[in-house]
Amino acid sequence: MPVDLSEFDHPSWITAAGMGVGYLLILALLTLALFVLPWLAFSAL
Repeated sequence: MPVDLSEFDHPSWITAAGMGVGYLLILALLTLALFVLPWLAFSAL
């Protein structure tokens, strides 16, 4: 069954993809700030 990619041309798909990328970036930054940076600080002591 061939997939017609023209049904994904609507701007809402770009918005949804942008929201997903933004969510992952915020999640990565919070993980870095809450877990990695304190671990580095305490391991340096």
